[in-house]
Amino acid sequence: MSYNQNKRNTLFQEECAILEHIHLAGDQHILKLSAPEISAKALPGSFVHIDCGEQFTLRRPISIMRAVNGNIELLYKKLGSGTAALTTREIGESINLIGPIGKPFELHPKKSRPLLIGGGVGMPPMVFIADTIHNSIQSSSEYRPFVILGSEAPFPFTATPSQMMIPGIPDGVIGSMPLLEDWKIPNRLASLQGYAGTHNGYVTDLARHWLDSLEDEELAQVEIFSCGPHPMLEAVAKLATEYNLPCQVSLEEFMACGVGGCAGCVVQVETAEGPAMKRVCVDGPVFEAKSVFPNS
Repeated sequence: MSYNQNKRNTLFQEECAILEHIHLAGDQHILKLSAPEISAKALPGSFVHIDCGEQFTLRRPISIMRAVNGNIELLYKKLGSGTAALTTREIGESINLIGPIGKPFELHPKKSRPLLIGGGVGMPPMVFIADTIHNSIQSSSEYRPFVILGSEAPFPFTATPSQMMIPGIPDGVIGSMPLLEDWKIPNRLASLQGYAGTHNGYVTDLARHWLDSLEDEELAQVEIFSCGPHPMLEAVAKLATEYNLPCQVSLEEFMACGVGGCAGCVVQVETAEGPAMKRVCVDGPVFEAKSVFPNS
């Protein structure tokens, strides 16, 4: 399940019918769309550039949460006029998408203990990775991922008590995402809002509990994947450095064209040749954590 990105995926512009549009607490929304071409090429970390209406010049980038049977699912939050307009779209209408865009996460099967950490609207890529694991190599009892999801808004699902025990996790932290539970993928939730069954703290605090419970040979099998707000990603990068673990992060940056033409989303990245400016939309959004957080 190693994704070689020596060449980028083909981009498609596709008219996508709305199959479901679920409105959740905290101004969060899930769109399920018929997008056979985009779905067929999407990988964990890919995103789409979505047309929010003819009154908006710029599209909005939204990460793909699932790509199944010709359909894709998107989780987004109403943050401005574009996404506000998107919330009014109804089942049966069509939305124009460009995608899948971006460099995805790269999983290494020899690293058998992937740690997936998602925060807020950065949760979808972690769900996509988990779905990929579930559909490919989950049958291997030696491949054991662990997912930590954090949110300060209400979680975009109804948490359920997990039936899976996880070493190192504090007593009472039993809340889980039902979909991951159905896939038999261990997961736990973190928040500072005091939600029932969640860890009252940061995702990195919960990750540290789990990492400290591992034997040295197990710790050597861990690699970290993360997507979320910039401060969270920086904290995850520091955690990876502390435990000497490989770590990939997906950056959330403002984008204009979304396809590499305008350089509106450039960030400084450390490379073997020194600092370089990279476009998050096509050179990322996934980068090695140490390249974007070199001081972590």
